Amino acid sequence: MFDDAWAGAESTAHSVALACLERGIRAAHPSLVSESSLSVEEGRLVVSSGSNVDDLVYDLESYDRVLVLGGGNAAGQFARELEGVLGDHLSGGVVVTDDVEPTDIIEVIEGDHPVPTERCVDGARRVLSVAESATADDLVVACITGGASALLAAPPADLALSDLQSTTEALLSSGASIDEINAVRKHLSMIKGGRLAQTLAPATVVGVTISDVVGDDLSVIASGPLVADPTTYADALAVLDRYGIDAPTAVSDRLEAGAAGTHSETPTADEPVFDDVVTTVLANGWTALDAAREAATARGYDALVLSSSVEGEASEAGRTHAAIARECVETGNPASPPVVLLSGGETTVTLVDDPGQGGPNQEFVVSAAAELDDEPVVVASVDTDGIDGASDAAGAIVAPAEIDSDDARDVLARNDAGALLADVDALLRTGPSGTNVNDLRLFVVGE
Repeated sequence: MFDDAWAGAESTAHSVALACLERGIRAAHPSLVSESSLSVEEGRLVVSSGSNVDDLVYDLESYDRVLVLGGGNAAGQFARELEGVLGDHLSGGVVVTDDVEPTDIIEVIEGDHPVPTERCVDGARRVLSVAESATADDLVVACITGGASALLAAPPADLALSDLQSTTEALLSSGASIDEINAVRKHLSMIKGGRLAQTLAPATVVGVTISDVVGDDLSVIASGPLVADPTTYADALAVLDRYGIDAPTAVSDRLEAGAAGTHSETPTADEPVFDDVVTTVLANGWTALDAAREAATARGYDALVLSSSVEGEASEAGRTHAAIARECVETGNPASPPVVLLSGGETTVTLVDDPGQGGPNQEFVVSAAAELDDEPVVVASVDTDGIDGASDAAGAIVAPAEIDSDDARDVLARNDAGALLADVDALLRTGPSGTNVNDLRLFVVGE
């Protein structure tokens, strides 16, 4: 995955950083996740999501059909693995992804991310069509991963794709959190906010999820297509108002009509559509962090996870993390060098008008590097799906001495971190990784 992904000069610290990043991303890949969590034993599907949770067991012989449906950055990889696990028990299925893998039975439809396109709409329609055919005698294995909010775009009849696109772009550039963004998305969709479960009823459904959301809130991951929605049309309107988003008239009209009771709310927890639906998280940000920590210790470094749930503005997070790294160098607290400091979560960027190149992870790296001057530290940060914001890079890796602090502050003010990082060969370009468990950040702190 990281072969030829980075063009910079490699030191020992750079090598350690790259190894930790690659190990973390690979650990959350559906191939490894499926191997440890999914199996068929004596005709029964066994889903295991951890030692503290009872296994889910489904007698495959008792169903007329076993279908796979889903979407997200990792859905194509997931579909391929599920074909291998389910074997002759599998009847068919459809998933939508931006990382297509060859499959024999499951239809894999290519879509786009992070802004939905016509391909996403076509794919979502196909998923809904198969979902509508499901009966009480069917088992549906739903693979839901990060990125599905864009990839499973199913606007109601009174909205055009262009309405979704402009609203999505405005939300992504506003600095809104993912739960706020998805509160809006859920009320502009026929598949999100529990509506896929509503369509699948009365089939038996087991959702297998790779989480890209801090805290693993199932109603937020992929905008919660299989779970009850705690948000309302009024909540969606409040998000638009809070961030001053001038949404298309059709969007505002729909949300206002919904708040007035003209449109039915997304299904809530007391509705029977969820009676035969169980959803479990098989991998998340901790999956990547634990693996990256193991990679660091295997190379002789101490490793400390600062947090798995860092949110907020990327540049502010960069400064805070840099202060901790400097403290390690100067006082040995909270850990003595050589040490690798790790964190996960999802930062955001509030874009200026006419922004430059980059994404949250690139802004994080530039901001942190600008604070560290010539400290013996290497900074790295990637989005584990291989796509940082709307850029073609996964993130970046750099030593602070490679970046002039005045230049760094200038590009941060213009949201143009990517241009500066490209000039010093610091960008990491992995392409789609096949998974998505949010950001993975680290500081390799030398002696």
